[in-house]
Order: sequence, then structure tokens, then C-alpha cells
Amino acid sequence: MGLSPAKAGLTVAAFAALQACAGQGADASQAAFKPQYLGIETILMDGDLVDFRVAMKGARNRDDVSNYARCAAAQYALIRGYGFARHLRTNIAESGGTWRADAVYTISAALPLGLRTIDAEVTVRDCGAQGIPTV
Repeated sequence: MGLSPAKAGLTVAAFAALQACAGQGADASQAAFKPQYLGIETILMDGDLVDFRVAMKGARNRDDVSNYARCAAAQYALIRGYGFARHLRTNIAESGGTWRADAVYTISAALPLGLRTIDAEVTVRDCGAQGIPTV
């Protein structure tokens, strides 16, 4: 039981239209994301323990501001001559359209133990590709 040529043509056209709409929706939502990165404050707490405080406007959610702090931590690790960082905690708050994150990381030359580790070089490269500034 195949489709008639007319129905097959309509099915293909409908599928193509849905794909075009899906692509436009993704492009439109990405185009609407225009973050303003307001700065990074770095506080060396003790040896390899570092606090990163970041602020931004235009974040879509908590992940955007958390990623900004992660990018700062990765660049800081590289600046200090280390290759890795491990996330310990992040506190996030939003007020008046400004998102703030207070994130603590350890930095190290060797891959630290734990599940929340980042390779600083790879992360900085990824941040640059996404347009997220670093330290």
C-alpha cells in the first residue's frame, strides 16, 4: 500500500516545511540571546582554592552565568600554569535582570579526583567558540 504520487509529494512538502520551521525557531532563539558580560572578580582564597565572582545581563537561565564562571576558572588555571580545575560550588542569584555567580574551584597541574573536573585548555577553547569571555 504505497502513497499516490500526489500524496507522496504533499508528504515530502510538509516534511520540508516542518524542517524549515524547526531551523528558523532554533536560529531565532539563538539570535535573541545577546548576553552582556559585566566582569569577573578573582579571589585567591588559599593556595589552589579560587573564588570567581561574575555578573551578566541577558542570561537565559542559571546555566549561562554558571558557564561564564567556568570559563573564568579555566582561563585562570591556564594563566597560573595549571591544566585543570575542579568545581566545588556555585551560588547564583538574579536581581533586576543582573545575574551573579559566586563559584569556587580548585586548580591543579594534574587531573584532580572528582566528577566535576574540567580540562582548562579545552574549556577555554570551547568558551571562545561560544563567545564567552574569560579572565
